Amino acid sequence: MNGADVLCDVLLANDVTVCFANPGTSEMHFVAALDRKPKMRCVLGLFEGVVTGAADGYARMTDRPAATLLHTGPGLANGLANMHNARRAFSPMINIVGDHASYHLPLDAPLTSDIESLAAPMSNWVGRVKGPADVVPAAEAAFRASLT
Repeated sequence: MNGADVLCDVLLANDVTVCFANPGTSEMHFVAALDRKPKMRCVLGLFEGVVTGAADGYARMTDRPAATLLHTGPGLANGLANMHNARRAFSPMINIVGDHASYHLPLDAPLTSDIESLAAPMSNWVGRVKGPADVVPAAEAAFRASLT
């Protein structure tokens, strides 16, 4: 079991059973974990704006949190408009944003972004997981914040 499996387990334990996703290569471990969880439904989208809009709509219809999986900072930026709409409507969403491997960050890879600063205006909570021990507390905090 890895951090991605643990994240899925925390989401499922909190009755988050759907993840709208537009993954890239940096999120493949999480996509594989979604595939291993039969109770988690993964809905792929071709664009992050569609993914965040679908999660917002799902949350509004079911009054349950929906998860999204977005590809690095540029993917997050593509989803910000619907994240704004969801926040204004108090839609419960948990947005999971992939990032480069930590050893790539100092190299300023092409998709490197200040994810926290981009996400903060459209989010009730922003956190960064730096290692396996951070997954459970971060996921639980994200779930709690999605309900506020």
